[in-house]
Amino acid sequence: MAPSDETAQEDGPLFAEAKFPIGLPVRHRKFGFHGVIFDVDPEFDNSEEWYQSIPEEVRPRKDQPFYHLFAVNPQDESPYIAYVSEQNLEPSADDEGPFHPAVAEYFAGMEEGRFVLRTPLN
Repeated sequence: MAPSDETAQEDGPLFAEAKFPIGLPVRHRKFGFHGVIFDVDPEFDNSEEWYQSIPEEVRPRKDQPFYHLFAVNPQDESPYIAYVSEQNLEPSADDEGPFHPAVAEYFAGMEEGRFVLRTPLN
């Protein structure tokens, strides 16, 4: 028998609540690269092949928010898109960059420590 909506609410939320907002500059706790959040999945939403490619000893849980980042490689400042679990992120103290080129296209500027979207999300 499937649990009722009432039971699901008593047990807690169906999805994890995201800790970090869109537009926040962040840093990866283990690899040190910086990025800016541009989208959030309430729980893992990538391929199983991608997930299994992460070494088991550092593989994050799937039942947490995952963030899409405009990221920059710290060695050569090359831009890329990263997909990172919440447990591996922390707010970045460095809000000066370098930033992925898409940040300027996606965001209108910075206010109170985070980037502001150019156009509101639907």
